[in-house]
Parts: sequence; C-alpha cells; structure tokens
Amino acid sequence: MNIKLIGNPKVIMSNPDSRHGYFAWPTAALLQDGKIAVGASGFRIEHVCPFGKGVLSYSFDGGETYTYPAPVIDTPLDDRDVGICPFGESGVIMTSFNNSADFQRQYNKDNEYAQRYIDSITKEDEEKYLGSVFRISRDCGITFGEICHSPVTSPHGPTQLRNGTVLWAGTRFDDVFGGIEIHSLDTESGETEFIGKIILTGRNGVLNEPHMIELPSGRLICHMRCENSEAFEGGEEDLFTVYQSISDDGGKSWSEPRMLLDETGGAPPHLILLRSGILLSTYGRRKMPYGIMAMFSSDGGETWEKDIRLFENNESDDLGYPSTVELPDGTLLTVFYARENEDSPCRIYQQKWKIL
Repeated sequence: MNIKLIGNPKVIMSNPDSRHGYFAWPTAALLQDGKIAVGASGFRIEHVCPFGKGVLSYSFDGGETYTYPAPVIDTPLDDRDVGICPFGESGVIMTSFNNSADFQRQYNKDNEYAQRYIDSITKEDEEKYLGSVFRISRDCGITFGEICHSPVTSPHGPTQLRNGTVLWAGTRFDDVFGGIEIHSLDTESGETEFIGKIILTGRNGVLNEPHMIELPSGRLICHMRCENSEAFEGGEEDLFTVYQSISDDGGKSWSEPRMLLDETGGAPPHLILLRSGILLSTYGRRKMPYGIMAMFSSDGGETWEKDIRLFENNESDDLGYPSTVELPDGTLLTVFYARENEDSPCRIYQQKWKIL
C-alpha cells in the first residue's frame, strides 16, 4: 500500500525554556465536537522522574495549531502514559498510571534534585494515588471529575463499542506478568468489572500495553506489545513485537495470540478502523533504523501489510507510542514522541499523511 507524507513532522508539545521539557507516551483522539485532543506525560526531566503530569492539548483547526499543554492528571507521583477515549455524546476518559516513590528513588539515586522531591511524597500520597488512574469529562474535555482507579492500565486507554459499552484491555497494575485483562468500565460510577483474559502460552513472552478495537461484525481485535520476561529484570531485550488476539463473544474468550511482526519489529500498537474499512495499526521501532511504523489490513485483521515507515530517526531509540486519527477529508494524523538528537529532551510530534 502506497502512502504520501504531508509536510514534515511537526513538534506540538515541548517546553524548551525549562529543565522540565521531556514529553512522552501520547495519544490522539478526535472528539465529538470535532477538535483533536492530544494527551501525553509532560513537564518531566527524563524517562523516569517524579515530575510527570498527564497533560492535554487541543487543536481546533485540524492539527495546524494546538493549545499549550495543560495538566489534567497531576498527582504527587510520576504520572505517565496518557490514554484518551471519547464516549457517548460528549464524554472523554483520560487515563494514566504512576510509579511508587521507592521505584523512582532507585531510578533517580544520583539526582539530588529529584530525590528531594521524592522525599516529600508521603505514605498517604501513595495510598491515595498509586496505581492506574483516570478522570472523566462530560463536556468534551473542558472540565474533568475526580481521579478514579482502575485495576488495569494501557497506554492509549479504553475503547467504546458500537452499543455504548466501554471496554478496557490492559495489564494489571499489580501483576505485569499476568497477561491482558478485559474489564468493562461503568462511565457513571467509575467502577470496573472483569470480562475476560488473553494469555500467551508456549513461549517466554510477556504481554502488555494493549489496544483494542471493534469491527463492524462485532469482532474485537486486540494488539499487544510482547517482550521477553528477562527485559523486566534488567536483562537483554531480544523480543519487542506486536501480537494479535481476537474475540467473537464480547471479550469473554480470546484466540491464542499470534505474532504479527518479527521478534524485534516494534511496539506498542494503536488500532483505528478507517472509513474506507482499512484497519490501521501503528507502532514504534526501536531497532536501527529507529522510526514510527504502520501496518494495514483490508480483511479484518486476517493478513497485514507491514513495516510502512511514517518517520525515521537515527538519533535515539527513545521514541514511539504512535496513535492516529482520521480527519474529515481523509487525511491521517499520527502523533508520537521522539528526540531531535541524543542530547535533546523528548517532544511530541505529529505527521500528517494519506493512503494513495
């Protein structure tokens, strides 16, 4: 499948006048009123630090300009991956997760500036905020309710089905090795209910960071990051790829996950069904040449045309987490994070493109 890039990648979130200039792990969504929402973890100093905030920017002109990123989830902890899920006529769910003070303390053991802040985090702070969190807006992202907790986390958040049900495919915050769980989310109460689970058998792989979509047939497709368990324990990462599983009963049971890319082909994924019926999954590649990649399916996920490059950057493998929206004129807008060079902080970029 041929594509055409429209213009150059454009920075849409940064903070160049401050040491708190690191932005990462974004999600883009087209909201019910037509504006584009981009969420990310911002105002950080590095990949793991206690200063991360879940921020939102909006574009009212199709991605030409954006509002300055405003904090929406800002706990005393390190607020990380930001997901966005529009639902109903004007609802928006914004998701994130964070790390414990001890985890941050170990990671920042040589950074006195960060350590002093971490020392201010209390046990009461952790009891109240530690975990996978979300906030709900009922006015297209203008105001948000209180912080709620979920048992699962995922970079791009939940999915609304055609019947209005909101399902959340994610990794349990307290069990990263336990596979992918599917929960329903009650958007009125904020409560969740377990629906089903995706398990990988037969190889040493850890499933995490999923994203799920519903096809017109009602079939659910879930794409997931998969890596070797040793990578979670400081070992070499020789598996970093996307797996796919399907469900035909509303998420209760799932097929055995199958690997779509080669073993270091890239991850994590984000799915979108285009108006043409083409299924698009985007992902980041962290082996040379680094980049933002896409794969397409015209048969409902049975087969995929893979490794179509949207962005290349040979400066740093600290990049990825792309997500895509389709604009009214059919233009695709993909948002991701990357560094300009090894010495610069990560920033949020967008790339517009079209399928030819």
